[in-house]
Amino acid sequence: MKKPLRIVAVFSAVLILIPATALVVLLNFNWNLAKPWLNARTSEALGRPFAIAGDLSLTWEKQVSVGHDRGWLDDIPWPHLVAQDIRIGNPPALASGTTAEMADIKQIAFSLNPYALLKKNIEIPVLSFDSPVISLMRNAGGQNNWTFRNDNQTSPWQLKLQRVVLSQGRVHLVDAIRHADVTADINTLDADPVYGVAWQLHGKLGNEAVSGAGRTGAVLSLQQQAVPYPIMARVLVGKTLIAVEGTLTKPSDLAAMDMHLKVSGVSMDRLYAISGIYLPETPPFATEGHLIGMLDPHGSRWIYDDFSGKVGASDIGGRLEYQSMQPRPLLSGTVVSHELHFADLAPLIGADSKSSKIMRGAATVQPANKVLPIEPFKTERWTSIDTDINFSADKIIRNKALPLNKLMTNVHLHDGVLSLLPLDFGIAGGNLSSNITLDGSGKSGKNAIKATMKVTARHLHLNQLFPTFKPLQASIGEINGDASLSAVGNSVASLLGASNGELKLLINQGAVSKLLLEEMGLNIGNVIFTRLAGDKPVKLNCMATDWGVTNGVMQTRSFIIDTEDAIIDVSGNIDLKQEQLNLTINTNSKGMRVLSLRAPLYVRGSFKQPHVRVDKGVLVMRAGGAVALVILAPIVALMPLIKTGPGDNSECARLLAIARIKPVSPPPGKSYPVRPAGK
Repeated sequence: MKKPLRIVAVFSAVLILIPATALVVLLNFNWNLAKPWLNARTSEALGRPFAIAGDLSLTWEKQVSVGHDRGWLDDIPWPHLVAQDIRIGNPPALASGTTAEMADIKQIAFSLNPYALLKKNIEIPVLSFDSPVISLMRNAGGQNNWTFRNDNQTSPWQLKLQRVVLSQGRVHLVDAIRHADVTADINTLDADPVYGVAWQLHGKLGNEAVSGAGRTGAVLSLQQQAVPYPIMARVLVGKTLIAVEGTLTKPSDLAAMDMHLKVSGVSMDRLYAISGIYLPETPPFATEGHLIGMLDPHGSRWIYDDFSGKVGASDIGGRLEYQSMQPRPLLSGTVVSHELHFADLAPLIGADSKSSKIMRGAATVQPANKVLPIEPFKTERWTSIDTDINFSADKIIRNKALPLNKLMTNVHLHDGVLSLLPLDFGIAGGNLSSNITLDGSGKSGKNAIKATMKVTARHLHLNQLFPTFKPLQASIGEINGDASLSAVGNSVASLLGASNGELKLLINQGAVSKLLLEEMGLNIGNVIFTRLAGDKPVKLNCMATDWGVTNGVMQTRSFIIDTEDAIIDVSGNIDLKQEQLNLTINTNSKGMRVLSLRAPLYVRGSFKQPHVRVDKGVLVMRAGGAVALVILAPIVALMPLIKTGPGDNSECARLLAIARIKPVSPPPGKSYPVRPAGK
């Protein structure tokens, strides 16, 4: 062979022998010798201790191209490492005070992109964990050990992880913020065409026991363009059941989340411990709908869309949106009830039954002798979130004694101040509109609420207002009224018991039951005649009431009902704090009444057990006089029982003028002196 040809042949042989020798060396090299370097580089990239305590081996595998055409570089195999007994520590901020490591893994298998190493990137397409034991933690300051970042900002090495595979492991979460201590046992599924991993959950969340089970995909992808990751779960927290089924795309960002969510429990208030979202006390509920979640640089956004369900016996539906914002998250949306059972609103103010309170775990049980709810509002949660929710009820199913037919309100909560602006009811053929503000921000004291309420009643039909009171069914006329109250307290009972302000009602025309008037005046003969001849309406000239409220005591300034047959005067007070009635009803008949035992009626007793009695002294004097005169003259004996009325004059015009003055209330916690009638 000529010399040039020999040179070329030798040179070619060297070129072939070098990579061949390198390949032989790589295949037979004891890679355990490289563990110190690999441990150091990985620890630097993770920002926490990393160690391969067991054997480290290497094979070479070709990678499957995804998202681009194959080139000649794709034919070059990548190193595939299998490491035994891997331990990953906690970041420096969480390393002190705990001996537990973040992860203790029987085996890790992964491939490395050799070209990325040239750029000081540790790029791992797939990371497989066999029998991992992972301990996740978050302290009260919000620092956690599952966020991987480069604590050493000067390090040139970066970790880029694309997909994770888990099998036969355990994940333990301890979260000081949510007061959670939960463990999930993970098992691999071999024959399921959709799900690759099954898990079971147990532990505690707050004071509630947690249990559950679910299935997920075999591969958790962290790539933007990855295939959706299937999830199915059913978790029980205390008495609250949460079931989800759907998919995640790019779980690292929750960039696209599509779930069917079902939630049920004894009260929506129990969702606070799970989600951190403040919702009111309710009867047992169950809802389901479409949940969409996403994260962006400005925070998370969750939409519970087209949901429907039941709260007690009432139906609900609508759309809610949760946005993570500063300084507080915002919950907004629209909720509609086509048929609202009025009794289902009772838990909102603690007015539900004793059995209902026990079911939803209310700490306060209503005393047997009290009517006004004493259960305190949970104002400590009001500053955790802002809300802007429109709620409406098309039809109200209620007790016959409550003439309500619709409801509409806007629930607005901002920085601990809850407003219902307005709270409108359709009632007795008219409308009851309220503007209620409850300041639970804590500025008035711990767990104290500074409340203001303005109420306007318009066009309420008298006969519909008391549908179960038969004597009023023959009555006609409209009631209009206004009230303005303010108070400081922490429950319905304490707020009303400390309230100050005014209340006015007015009926300027109409008709009332003749039988009702005769019975109130104890006109025995006329009652008999009316019952025999049948009841009929009596013209109502006016009814005007004017109450002053001071420290929870409603005092009558004036309360007069003027009809063509009688003038009825009511005086006294209603003590909202003690729940006591102290009213006197005097009836002055117009014209002649036969067998009249007219005497004041006293309405006394508690709200729970009120009673009405007649002034026995006046009654005995009138009856005794009649008995004494029977001996002298039977005809004259009827004279004490025959009463001629004072005539047709009344103070209706003046009372109407007073009642038309808009009521006012002092600032919460303040009171105005009781104003004399007519002033």
